[in-house]
Amino acid sequence: MQPRPLISAQDIAARVAALGNEIAVRLPEGSFAAVGILRGAFVFMADLVRAIPRDVRCDFLGVRSYGAATETSGVVQITSDLRLPISGKHVLLVEDIVDTGLTLRYLLDLLQAQGPASLQVCTLLNKPSRRRVEVPLDFVGFEIPDRFVVGYGLDAAQKYRNLPYVAVVDE
Repeated sequence: MQPRPLISAQDIAARVAALGNEIAVRLPEGSFAAVGILRGAFVFMADLVRAIPRDVRCDFLGVRSYGAATETSGVVQITSDLRLPISGKHVLLVEDIVDTGLTLRYLLDLLQAQGPASLQVCTLLNKPSRRRVEVPLDFVGFEIPDRFVVGYGLDAAQKYRNLPYVAVVDE
């Protein structure tokens, strides 16, 4: 199973820079918390926060919904919780990919219950053809077809996260 490039490293870098500028302009004034969803979003979040010319606090939520499979189980497990309080803070949830929307819906409900001043979502990849629940996406890097993708933080059984581009895995 050799991954085939779908989105080049150059295209990703250009889009992340543009997203950083969009976020800086559209988020409310002042500092905000970027909450990255581990593990897939860690590469994207590192590049994204460096592209935002604002005061950004970083935190992470560890989540598991795929295990070693290529399909979400639909059951979301929190494997690592936030360390910083988000009550009254502006929050940007940073995702690697939004597929069915089930994981994101769960996370939005979980975070909203903590009383943030605002809660917005930035995802590198959007796969709308697989959506099972509607979720708000405020900032989207790329819309992709219904293919299993790896690279730039995304994995297949913990492999390929280190690819500098997004690739399709032929099953």
